[in-house]
Amino acid sequence: MEKILQKKSFPKWVEKLDAYEIYSPVKKDNTWSYEIINTPGDIELDYPNAVQAPKKIINPQREVVLEFGRSDDDSLEVTEVLPEEKSVVIFGVRPCDAKALTLTDLVFSGDIKDNYYGKRRKQTAIIGLACNTPPSPNCFCTSVDGSPHSEDGFDILLTDLGDRYFVKSLTNKGNNLINLGKGLFVAPKANEKKEIAKIHADAEKKLKRQVNDAEKIPPKLKEMFESPFWDEESMSCLRCGICTYLCPTCHCFDISDEVTSVAPFKGYRIRTWDNCQFPDFTMHSSGHNPRPDKASRLRQRIMHKYQYFVECYDHYQCTGCGRCVSKCPVGIDIIEVLNKVRDYG
Repeated sequence: MEKILQKKSFPKWVEKLDAYEIYSPVKKDNTWSYEIINTPGDIELDYPNAVQAPKKIINPQREVVLEFGRSDDDSLEVTEVLPEEKSVVIFGVRPCDAKALTLTDLVFSGDIKDNYYGKRRKQTAIIGLACNTPPSPNCFCTSVDGSPHSEDGFDILLTDLGDRYFVKSLTNKGNNLINLGKGLFVAPKANEKKEIAKIHADAEKKLKRQVNDAEKIPPKLKEMFESPFWDEESMSCLRCGICTYLCPTCHCFDISDEVTSVAPFKGYRIRTWDNCQFPDFTMHSSGHNPRPDKASRLRQRIMHKYQYFVECYDHYQCTGCGRCVSKCPVGIDIIEVLNKVRDYG
């Protein structure tokens, strides 16, 4: 379904979505982040990409998965805590972040399904915003099979036409959301479709950075496991984990039990994001650590995204958002690292 929505009608459409919990990028303390929206006027789509991807809404940084405690007869009771039933809409998602969700789907919705992630994913609609101009100088989505107007992972994709949006629905969820705004949308004209095609083509030309011949990288990485290259590239790493926490595709987690009361005995099993760049990530109870240094951890990060994930799922586990480049405090640049890998040896 393809429609045109005037920007002046946009708040009226959002008002029709009153049965949904709505998230949108919001500027707080000079930083853009996805937050719950209370009024349509709070939605602002003229923004660069948020610092943290909207994955935090579907895959929270911290969540309770079980409650446990002693019953009156002193037996142990364990109760699963599934996400609450609610319909959610996320506005303004960039194509790189929507595609990232499709990659996480492969992990959490495969043979062994994650009910917590799956339930949130199913009850969440993703409304995206095509990038007419790259939101970051470090965007490189076209290098990893993406584009500034990719439709992967979206229920609806908006393209900004100045005073109006070109609205493309891609799923039944999207159709239902548009139908709630009946009377606000009109069919696009032929010249508007041509305008869209030009905007999308021009957007790709505006990307300043790329990984050339990225398809050569997975087989090259196979040869480099023991290479001194990783020592050289990781020398400046602070092990802060920013690259991983801000990555829209990273999904590793830890499980811990928190006892909140001894008498009566009660507690929670908690799932929290974990980080492969931290020394304790692979620490064994014996004290052995198979990735004891920065070099082996950087190697794992690159190989997971560009070799192991490719072998398992036939996709790069990177969408080219550029956050890890822009936010690294010591300037480790994954684009430069990958180009070096391609040319190594």
